[in-house]
Amino acid sequence: MNPQTLQASIALPVAASRGVIRQLASAALLGVVLLYGVAFAESPLAHNAAHDVRHATGRPCH
Repeated sequence: MNPQTLQASIALPVAASRGVIRQLASAALLGVVLLYGVAFAESPLAHNAAHDVRHATGRPCH
């Protein structure tokens, strides 16, 4: 196997994994922003929904 083929075969999975990691990080960040945005919302309906989820998952909120 020549060095160029070896380098290309290594570079492709590394580049693909960086893309996947970036997508996962973006999705996690969006989830956190949405969760905290709803939890601190002025709307009682949105706030109570987030509040109930915290109780259902066993996390303290008071």
